[in-house]
Formats: sequence, structure tokens, C-alpha cells
Amino acid sequence: MGPERSEESGRGKWMALAAALLGWMFDGAEMGVFSLVGRQALLDLFGKDTPEETVGLWFGVITAGFLVGAATGGVLFGWLGDRIGRVRAMTLSVLTYAVFTGLCGLSTAPWQIGVLRFIAALGMGGEWSLGVALVMEVMPNKSRAFMAGLIGAAANVGYLMVAVVSLGLNPILADFKEALPSVGFSVEAAAWLTANKGWRLLMIGGTIPALLTFFIRLFVPESERWEHEQAEGRASQWQARDLLGVLVGVLGPALIIYVWATDPGWIVRIVGSLVGMAVTTGGYLYPAFRYLQRLTEQGEETADTSRGVLQRMVLAAGLSSVALLGTWCTIQWAPTWADKLAAGGSNAKEFTQIWASVGAIVGTILAAMMGDWFGRRITYSLLCASSLGSVLLLYQGNSDFGPFFLFTTSIAGFCTASFYGWLPLYLPELFRTRVRATGQGFGFNFGRIIAAVGVLQTGNLMGLFGGGYPEACSVMGLIYLVGLGIIWLAPETRGRPLPD
Repeated sequence: MGPERSEESGRGKWMALAAALLGWMFDGAEMGVFSLVGRQALLDLFGKDTPEETVGLWFGVITAGFLVGAATGGVLFGWLGDRIGRVRAMTLSVLTYAVFTGLCGLSTAPWQIGVLRFIAALGMGGEWSLGVALVMEVMPNKSRAFMAGLIGAAANVGYLMVAVVSLGLNPILADFKEALPSVGFSVEAAAWLTANKGWRLLMIGGTIPALLTFFIRLFVPESERWEHEQAEGRASQWQARDLLGVLVGVLGPALIIYVWATDPGWIVRIVGSLVGMAVTTGGYLYPAFRYLQRLTEQGEETADTSRGVLQRMVLAAGLSSVALLGTWCTIQWAPTWADKLAAGGSNAKEFTQIWASVGAIVGTILAAMMGDWFGRRITYSLLCASSLGSVLLLYQGNSDFGPFFLFTTSIAGFCTASFYGWLPLYLPELFRTRVRATGQGFGFNFGRIIAAVGVLQTGNLMGLFGGGYPEACSVMGLIYLVGLGIIWLAPETRGRPLPD
């Protein structure tokens, strides 16, 4: 490799990292925006006198739909990244989540937000798996832990950013409302856009990441590892007809959400959930199964290695499920709980999200570095134990909004978000280049299906406890005990190079 090629390759690594970090930052903003404005949006669309249980149920249903969309997008765009390349697929994923998040701001009914959030989540889930695959393939092995920490931190910077924007927007909403007619908006449209703390404006601002797609296409080079797989002809073995399995797989979580969002009885709920999980698992694994089957028929894989890939995909899903279920069923409810405790005043939800984000930014970087210091399995165990303790401290140690509430929120954010520095480090190490985007896309994003089910359980538990966030979120935090067992089924990969 000559000096010119070496310099180009060096620039390409930093361009890839910059694009991925920006993508993850806006990912975090997309996730954080509904936690911040969801309650106000639902009260706006339903009416301010809507019972808290109804708001909680719809908040849970929309969040569950978002998580299902992210899971589906992780598989869909992961497949696309292994088929047409990381960069082109990442461009499409960012464009998807940017446009449809912006459209949420024009919704006139809760179900419209749910549908648009689902479609936006397809792109968000895809961007995670594609960005992780690209960065881990272009950066040297010695940098992987720090890069993984940056991945998790970037998403939480976005989560922080949307809270700061909301905090800054509140004082100027009245002036903004008066200024809009001067640029062509009617008085009615200006009032509509700025009502209920301007939640529509924050959603519409989600279109900004669309600009990132041009940066990606112009300056980010493709992964050389993937180009090698394409040159060898293995990338072409991913076939579009296999995606029918994903379409069937989506019916599984749709069934689960339906039986838990309605009240058909406990027997129907349990049976429906089991059937839904079976359909989801089979459908989402189908593209990888068919791909490996074709390589086995050509003699490039053995039955044992193919089986091992599928087993690692399921293992990755289990590890991710604990992290995602813990996050979405505990700390994600904190801004909404803070808003309720403060009776909608004191900018409680914005400050809660800011403190949680600051803790999370530090936690993600530290967790990735700990993975290198202590090993992957010991670190994951420590993350589970500390997360459970921090969740109980937050929800059992507070009864009103104040400085101690914010302090414990920061601790919980630090602990529960730390997995998102560990997972980008560990999941790529489980898969070879040819199946990396699909394997880790399935593993991480399938956890969102489990989290979607958990979010609905949190809503149901709140109904059981009469709207009690502390009781419901504390019960859901017990999922971290499951993680303490699963991790010891996983291989230790500390000190090993990224598989080719």
C-alpha cells in the first residue's frame, strides 16, 4: 500500500467514525424525544383530563411499537448492510428515521404517532448495527474498547441534547408563536405548533439528521473487510426473498402488543405471547439461516459452524434483552415520573433527562474500558449488579422531585446505560465479517422485542399499583438478576482480534 493509499485509508477511518458517531447521537435524540414529550403529546391529543392510566397505557403501546420497529430495522438493515455494503445501507437507515420522526410532529391522533414512530424506528435500529459493524471493521483492534465507549456515549449525548433543546425552547415559545405568522404561518397554525410546550416542534426537528446522509455518501469509504467478502462472492448469497421471513416475524410482536394492550384474559395473553415469540424468533432468524445454508451447500461453511452462528445470535439477543428491558422499563420512565411528581412544573422532566444523560455518557465509556481491564463476563456481571442497586435507590429512595431525585437519576443513568458501551465492544466479537451486521443487528435489536413486552408489563403493573411508577419500575429492574446468569454461558473474548 503506497503513501497516498495509506493516507486515504487513515482519513477514511476518521470519516467513518465521525459519520457513525453523528448517527448514534441522533439515534439517542430520536429515542429521547418521546420520553420527553410523550406525556404532553398524549394529553394534547386526548385532552388534559385524560386519566394517568390511559396516558401510561398509550405511552407504553407507542414505546413498544417503537422498540418492535427498531428490532425489525436492525434485522432488515443489517441484512442490507451485509448485502449491499455498510455505507449505502447506513445512508438509507438515517434517511428513514429522520423523515418519519419529523412527520410525528404533524400527527393529529395517538395512533398516527405510533405508526410513524414504528417506521422511524426501522431506520434507527438499522443505523446502530451498521455503524457498529463499520467502525469496528475499520478501526484497529487496540482501539475497540474506546470506540465502543464512544458509541454508547454518542447516543446519550443525543439524549442529553434533546433535553437541553427542550429546556431552551420553553422560555421562548411565546415569542416563537408570535414570530411564525411573520414568515407565512397562520395564527392558528402557529398556536397548533407551539401548544403543550412545543412538542410538535421538537418532533419536526428530527428531520435534521437527513443532512447526515449527504455526508455519509460523499466522504465515508466502505469497509475493506466487507469489500473482500463481496469480491469473494459471499455478499451475493444474501437474497431478497429471504426477507419474507422478517415480514412474517413482525406478526409475532404485533400479536404480543395486541394481547397486552387489550384485555382478552390471562390465558390468551400467555398463549399469545408464547406464539408471538416463536414467530418472531423464527422469522427474524430466517434470512441468516438461509444464507448459512447456501454457504454450507457450497462448502464454505460446515453444519457445526452454521449452528454456532445461530446459537451466538440467540445468546447475543439474551444479553441485549437484559440491558434493553432494564433501561426501557426503569430509567426511561424517570422523566415521566418526575413530571408527575412536580405536577408539570420546574422543568422536571428536562432536568431529569439531562442528569440521566450525563451519568450515562460517563457510564458507557467506563464500561467499555472495564471490558478490557477485567474481561467481558466479569464486567457484564458488575453492570447487572450495579444497575439493580441504582434502580432500587432511585425508585424506592424518592417520594418527591428535588436534588436527591436528580442525583439518584444520574447514578441510575450511569449504571443502566453502561451496557451500551459494553455491547458494541462484545457483540462484533461474536461474528465474522460475512454475518456481522446481521448477527449483531439481530442480537441487539431482538432485545428490543423483549423490552417492548416489558414496557407493556410496566404499564400493566402501574395499573395494578394504582399508577405507581416506583413499584412497577422496581419490579421490572429485577431482570438484571437474569443477566447475572446468562453471561456465564457466553465466551470470553478479551484480548482476541476481531474475527475475519
